[in-house]
This record gives sequence, structure tokens and C-alpha cells, in this order.
Amino acid sequence: MVKVLRWTGYVLGVLLLLVLLAAAYIWFASSRMLNAKVEAKPEQLIPMEQASLEQGQHLLLTHACVECHGDNVQGRKFLEIPNVVTLYAPNLTWVAKRASDQQLAQAIRQGIGHKGEPLLVMPSESYQDLTDAEVSALIKAIRATPASGSATPARTVGPLGRIGVVNGAVKFAPEVIEEYAAAQAVDFGPKFAEGRHIAVTVCSGCHGPTLSGKEPEPGTVAPDLSVTGSYDLPTFTRLMRTGLPPDGRQLKMMTGVSQKAFRHFDDAEIAALHAYLVERAQKAR
Repeated sequence: MVKVLRWTGYVLGVLLLLVLLAAAYIWFASSRMLNAKVEAKPEQLIPMEQASLEQGQHLLLTHACVECHGDNVQGRKFLEIPNVVTLYAPNLTWVAKRASDQQLAQAIRQGIGHKGEPLLVMPSESYQDLTDAEVSALIKAIRATPASGSATPARTVGPLGRIGVVNGAVKFAPEVIEEYAAAQAVDFGPKFAEGRHIAVTVCSGCHGPTLSGKEPEPGTVAPDLSVTGSYDLPTFTRLMRTGLPPDGRQLKMMTGVSQKAFRHFDDAEIAALHAYLVERAQKAR
């Protein structure tokens, strides 16, 4: 009996050692990845005096920047999953005082922070297709917002999140950008270009690079947008402004983002997006 107990102790000791070694590896490997620096590419911007402040303020609303960064882009906590991650969207009025136009553009389109860090849950996979004029307009709008509030806390990644970082389940923005760049929504030519641009830079974040559906968060599936091909324009406009489909039910993500962001799209933009999605649905038949 003593011998059995002794060997049981040895086995448990070895298992404990392995667990500690695995935990140490995950901690150090994830820390290295979380603190890595990424080399950004130079951005092409138009002169700021030519950028449209009105357009930039419109993009801040329609592209859900204020939904994550808060009113007046002062920053807020926008994601908290126990033992996984706590993320604060930074106070952009503070960041703008420290970052150059190039660094702001790289954060928007490349998912790289002004200190060279890869960003988490930054929709640069969609924003990479914003035009030079649009990015310049966004930067102008951010800089035109009076600096207020305080700096937000740094991100906190818990043990489960660190495991996800190491095994690739949690991806940084530059990685997602590469995946989106390899698969794009179908181009139907100049007639539908405006609608496609809105779909790619706004809708693809939740519905995937080809708009064929995606699971943007665990347990929530954003459908293939061919479903909207059966909507007439008034029904689609109601969806965009209220987030409510024809049956009137609340949608987990769409209802909130529509009422905060998409309701700011004007009628012409909604009509252009609708025309593109209808054409896409018809061509898929």
C-alpha cells in the first residue's frame, strides 16, 4: 500500500509539474504575442485641408466608431468576457494628441496601434477598403472633436483568452485583415459600386468578407445577406433604421447597431446598399 501511495504521489507530482510548465508556456508565449510590435505600411492620405469634416463625422456614426469608442469618441469599456478578455476602446481624443495622421490611418486600415501594437477587435478587416479620402475625413473628424475625458485602461487578457491567443482562436486585427483581403464580395460593376462599398466597409465585419455569413461572436450567427434580396426598399430601410426584420423580432446584434449607427445612413446610401444586395441575391440563384 505504501508503495502504491508513493507512486501515486510521483504521478500527481509529475502531472502538477506538467500543468505548471504548460501554464508558464502559455503565459510567456501569449505575453510575447500580445506585446509584439508590427511594422505598418505607409498610408496614402489626401491633404487634410481637402478632407471633408462633414463626411468624417458621418462616417464616425455610420461605421459604428462611436458605438465602440463612445459618444464624442472619449472611449469606453465595450467588451468583457470573464477569464477571457476585457477591452476598452481608447479615448480617440487623447490618442489624436499623441499620434500622427499616418499612425491614425494605420490603426484604421491596418489594425496597428500608434505604439506599433496589433489591435484586438478592431474592424480593420472592413475598414481596409475605405478610400484615402474617407480615412482622411475620419482623421479630420477625430481631430476636430474636443479633447475630453481620460485615458482608458489597457486591455486585460485572462487565462482562457491567453490560451486562445496561443492556439490562434483569438486573432489580432492584422491577421483578420489578411483573411478578408483573400476573399472579397462580388463586384457587379460601376452601377452597384456604391452599395458594394458600403457592404464591404460596414456589413462584412459581421457577415464575413463575401457577405455569406459568419459567427461574429460565440453563439451569434450573422446570416448570408442574400436573405435581404427578398426585401423591398421600404422593408430594408426599416431594417437599417430600426434593426427589425419583417416579423418585428429583436435581433441580437443588428437591432442595437442599426439604432445606434445604421440609422444615420441617408436614403440614397440605403437604396444603393439595397440595390447591391438584391443584385447579389438574384445572381446567386
